[in-house]
Amino acid sequence: MVILGAGHNGLVAAAYLAGAGLSVLLLEKNDYIGGATTSQKVFPDYDATLSRYSYLVSLFPEKIIHDLGLNLELRRRATGSFTPYAKNGRHDGLLLSNVSEEASRQSLFELTGNHSEFEQLQKFYGLSRVFAEKVWDSMLEPLVVKEDFRRRFDVDETHREAWRSLAEEPLGKAIEHYLQDDLVRGLVFTDAKIGVFTHPHDETLLQNRCFLYHLIGNKTGEWKVPVGGMGNVARELERAARQKGAEMVTGVHLRALDVAGSNRSVEFELDGKTHTVEARFLLVNFGLNVLAGLLGKPYRPDANDEGSVFKINMLLRRLPKLKATRYAETEAFCGTFHIDEGYEEMNASYEQARQGKLPEKLPGEVYCHTLTDDSILSPELRAQGFHTMTLFGLDTPWPLFAEDNETVRPRAQQKFVEGMNRWLAEPLEDCLAVGRDGSLCIEGKSP
Repeated sequence: MVILGAGHNGLVAAAYLAGAGLSVLLLEKNDYIGGATTSQKVFPDYDATLSRYSYLVSLFPEKIIHDLGLNLELRRRATGSFTPYAKNGRHDGLLLSNVSEEASRQSLFELTGNHSEFEQLQKFYGLSRVFAEKVWDSMLEPLVVKEDFRRRFDVDETHREAWRSLAEEPLGKAIEHYLQDDLVRGLVFTDAKIGVFTHPHDETLLQNRCFLYHLIGNKTGEWKVPVGGMGNVARELERAARQKGAEMVTGVHLRALDVAGSNRSVEFELDGKTHTVEARFLLVNFGLNVLAGLLGKPYRPDANDEGSVFKINMLLRRLPKLKATRYAETEAFCGTFHIDEGYEEMNASYEQARQGKLPEKLPGEVYCHTLTDDSILSPELRAQGFHTMTLFGLDTPWPLFAEDNETVRPRAQQKFVEGMNRWLAEPLEDCLAVGRDGSLCIEGKSP
């Protein structure tokens, strides 16, 4: 068995297959193992290892952790989300707690002036919980055809509604049926947009798929913090795979694949020399565009295959103060801090991006890893009050950056910073760590 690509999927496969007695060789182009599941010293002047790409964990079955004997701690965030807003000339925020339902209820009441929106939000999320209960276990089973899945939901009207609302109809229909407040609608819909370019009434149901990815994990949909960062996830998977006998080679440049016949062959370059290896099975753990090139075939991507995400990594000397002064910064940034993600705001930003323009306001969400797990910082940085922060930006489709990434990327980064600053009592820039060369410790990654 040859596995191409040492991301987390490739590592899980390597561990299971080697454990089952197969001879496993894993080839990776980078000089490190883990792919997007990695922690790196993004800012070399500081001893802080940031989860550079992926950063939270939900869609990782607990069964895999137990099967492979992984030493992982996935820690719950005390705050689910914080969404700042201005009302009657006063800055405030909607705080949804992971530890106090009453705090969430009260915060939603202060936003809407009624208790019904909280009840409706509970009913809406009840649909996703019903869906997760029926679907999650199938993630470790052979693929189930749609009609067989539908039959699993033919239990009662609640189950049938969950299937209809989440698998057959555009998600916007259910959101608009259950929820009335624009900010709450937007908060919910962000889980349907993260990483993809879509809108509430997209007939392709891309938004539904994205939403379900975010809401079914381990039947709770909760996203947890990996203690030690994503790099610790990769290290544990690598340890398990090697322990079971898998071999790994990094710094590999793939040249060609031959998948005809009973044996597959891989031609690759390593340290300036060309090698060929044959295997009965070949497992590919990278994009279809790369695979097509190696097979000498044309690649015609669907529009839905284009990425739409902007990632900003930051190292801060201190957390910025909020305009919503009744909330502590440690409380607001512990969870997902939503910026310009109202329902209609995101409809507007989607439409602007669809027309080929960088949106005037870019929706995004921020999260501070070190409020839940500060082990990714050195003791010195912890003592000085340093923190890491990640921003995940939406409505930034790849075509916006394709022609002139070097110009558009910093423009987008600045728009996201401006979006944050609208809700801060001090400029974010004043809180960022500074490198020896005088540069701010902020890094933007476009699609």
